[in-house]
Amino acid sequence: MAYSTISKPSLHFNTKLYTANNGTQSITGVGFQPDWTWIKCRSAAYNHALFDSVRGATKLIRSNQDTSEETHATTLTAFDSNGFSLGGNDAFTNNGSETYASWNWKAGGSGSANTDGSINSTVSANTTAGFSIITYTGTGSAGTIGHGLGVVPDFWMVKARSETRAWYGWHKGMSYGDVVNFNSNGAKSTDTSLFTSNAPTNQVINLGTSVGTNNNGINFVCYAFSSKAGYSKFGKYIGNGNADGTFVYTGFKPAFLIVKRIDGGTENWGISDNQRLNNSGNQDGGNGNYVPHMLATNSSNAESNFGGGSSNEQDYLSNGFKIRSANAYANTSGATYIYMAFAEEPLVANVGASIPATAR
Repeated sequence: MAYSTISKPSLHFNTKLYTANNGTQSITGVGFQPDWTWIKCRSAAYNHALFDSVRGATKLIRSNQDTSEETHATTLTAFDSNGFSLGGNDAFTNNGSETYASWNWKAGGSGSANTDGSINSTVSANTTAGFSIITYTGTGSAGTIGHGLGVVPDFWMVKARSETRAWYGWHKGMSYGDVVNFNSNGAKSTDTSLFTSNAPTNQVINLGTSVGTNNNGINFVCYAFSSKAGYSKFGKYIGNGNADGTFVYTGFKPAFLIVKRIDGGTENWGISDNQRLNNSGNQDGGNGNYVPHMLATNSSNAESNFGGGSSNEQDYLSNGFKIRSANAYANTSGATYIYMAFAEEPLVANVGASIPATAR
């Protein structure tokens, strides 16, 4: 059973859905001042827009493309105490009457200087929840950057800000030296010039000499995560190719999930969350909560059924998630999938009194 020091995960991560008003508006109800806000239009094929408090409001990068950082004055204009403000009718964030999803994480504010690595960085870290935002300038020489988590990270992704480069990441479900591309549907590959084959430590992430992660004089941003019992988990599972699919134990009821096949195929990075549910709610006698709607980190497509398949592909349970389809998106027989998951409720929270997650 997973005991957690985080009794209320929504104080560190929260999904907020909203409808555009084609002008200025404040999105409230997040529950905290976010430091990383990721926005995607659900109803139209607009690009993803990722903002953070270290790079500053109005500065976006796209998870589905390799383009450099852009400044859009009418997108996210401020990180507020209970959400964020939108400054106009930009398609990224607030166009017409379209519907949008925003995923919000709490880090540590605007960040501070970090000299743990051989390459100086600015780090905004939430060590309680295992999340940090790191910015740095590449040197072209192999080195390290401090991440501020205080423990070994389980997942990170890096994006060049000041030039066109792909997203490159590493996940604990892979070997050191392996990489995945966040803006591609391709499988993992091996390239030690990006992150080297050296293991990260509780202080630093290793960078190679590649222009993708360490080009001399180029600005980069890195988002790094470590698992926290009852709140977040980063792992892998093997598909079984059966409609009665694999069950993955997380130790909490999921609120957000990304799944990606890494050993072949051309499946997208599928994003689901507990706010975009089946219209008819629970579908299996109250044991679970079917989550039919997918967005993809590497695609501008509007929200759709998972992999173009049936409407009931995933089941969020009180202690993990279960795949309910043989669709290749998440359940090819014998295939390896990595995932990142964040909690709605821990199975048990050890914060003076045990708080069990409710089953659905």
